[in-house]
Formats: sequence, C-alpha cells, structure tokens
Amino acid sequence: MTRSSIIAFFAISGALSACNVQREEREEIQESEVPSQVSQTAAVRYSGFSEPERVLYDSARDRYLVSNVNGETAAKDGNGFISVVSPDGSITELEWIEGGRAEVTLHAPKGLAIVSGVLYVADIDVVRKFDAATGKALGEIAVPGSTFLNGLTATGDGRLYLSDSGPPLGFLDGYGTEAVYVIEDDQVQLLAEGPLGRPTSLQPTQGGVIVASFGANEVFELDGQGNKGKVSQLPAGGLAGIVKHGPWLYATSWQASAIFRGKLGEPFEVAAGDLAAPSDLGYDSKRGRLLIPCFTQGTVDVFELQ
Repeated sequence: MTRSSIIAFFAISGALSACNVQREEREEIQESEVPSQVSQTAAVRYSGFSEPERVLYDSARDRYLVSNVNGETAAKDGNGFISVVSPDGSITELEWIEGGRAEVTLHAPKGLAIVSGVLYVADIDVVRKFDAATGKALGEIAVPGSTFLNGLTATGDGRLYLSDSGPPLGFLDGYGTEAVYVIEDDQVQLLAEGPLGRPTSLQPTQGGVIVASFGANEVFELDGQGNKGKVSQLPAGGLAGIVKHGPWLYATSWQASAIFRGKLGEPFEVAAGDLAAPSDLGYDSKRGRLLIPCFTQGTVDVFELQ
C-alpha cells in the first residue's frame, strides 16, 4: 500500500467513525425527545363497557375500537361485542359489531388488529374477520387446538401474530395450549409453544414479536424462528397488555394495578397506578395517548404521554 493510499484509508476510517458517532448522538437525541412520561390521571374516561379487554386505535378512520367480552372469558355464549369510540370523549356506537345480530358470531372477543381494511378479532379458538369500515362479517380462521386466544397484532407487511394464553384455572395459571402463532394469507403457523407464562399481549418487532405474559412478571422477545431473546423481569405480574412508543415499552399489570414503562432487556418502573384490572392497552399515534381498558370497571381510561 502506498503512502497516499494509507493516508486516504485512515481519512476514510476517521470519517466513518465520525459518522457513526454522529448517528449514535442523533439516535440518543431522538430517543430523549420521545415523550415517555405518563400523566398521573386519566385525561379522558369512557364508561359503559362490559368487560372491555382490548382497545385498538384505527388510524385510517381516527377512532378507537374496544372489544367487550360481556360474560365469561372462555364461554361460547354468543354475546360479545365491539364498540366504536371517538377520540373526543364520546362513544359513537356501543354495540357496533354484536354477537347474534346481522349473522355475526362473537363470543368473548379479545385481541384486535386491522390489515388491508379487514378487522381481525381473537375469539376463544378462532380469529373472526370483519369489514373494518362497515362491520360486516367476512368469515373466520380456525386455530386448531387453541383454547384461549388472546393477543393479536399486525406487522407492517400484513402478517398477524396471535397468542393463546391457555385455559385459565385460576387468577394467573394456565396449561396445555400456551402458544404464539403467525397468520399470513389466512394460514396459521405455530411460532412457539410450551410453558410461555400465559402469553397475552403482543408487539411486533422487525424480526419477531415481543410477548407480555399474564402468568409471570416477564416481557420477552421471540425471533422469527420462535427462539427466546431479550427478557425483562417486571416488578409484578398479571401482564395483560403491551405497546411500543419510540424506544419505550408500556405494559399493564393486574397484580400491580399499574402501567409499567421500560426498555426490553432493562428494568421497568411504574409509570401510572391505581388502575382496576388494566387489560390490553392501545396507543393513539396521532395524539400520543395510551388507551387503557379496565376490565372489571367497564371503563377505558386515556392517559397522555408527556
């Protein structure tokens, strides 16, 4: 190597190092600018629901959708329903999609996700499909062997992740069918199974999915092959919901009656408390809000990120 090429090599290396440092600094600045504190009181409270389990922000229509179990969480009683809520603080339609009406079957709806104008609903042992604009029933996807389908989330490319928490024996325990699935083109594939701590809520990542476990105080990542990656042990269990905002994860805990905040692989702390059975929360990306369904209270509480 000539003297001039050596000088050029070190010059380029130095420039690349400087770029890397600047990029890291920019990332740190961007992370620090992301609002992460949770208001200590609800900015808005919606009342009148019946065991609300999941809130989904429908960004295409700027509204909130709420799944209502309306009875036993694993009973095929045909009386579940989905509500439409306006961000301004009013309930637009309490029973927008209702079991037993307009040829709709809906027992105990939990997880919700929207892909290409279709609303997917986790309902005990099937995933039901509805037109996201009209609520018209579009069929269902069977999940053989499942007993307590719970969390449901969509990726940017249209895949769905689905959790089976296993049949509840008591407050936190489950057995037998605990699993996480991937649904693509209405085809169900098993991603992971076994003792997963009763997986409930899910949050997609670039290469896999983050799982919150109701039967443990654990949040963990599964890669595309179902292998367990980073793990965070939270201060309490009964984790029923998880969402991501910037670098931060927010998880709801029945045991702590609280929302926890943290980063995967790092400690979590209480962000807001005094919540009755906070379930599978949603995130309003337009307004920077956490949407918390309180299962036993029949309410949805809206907390601002500051």
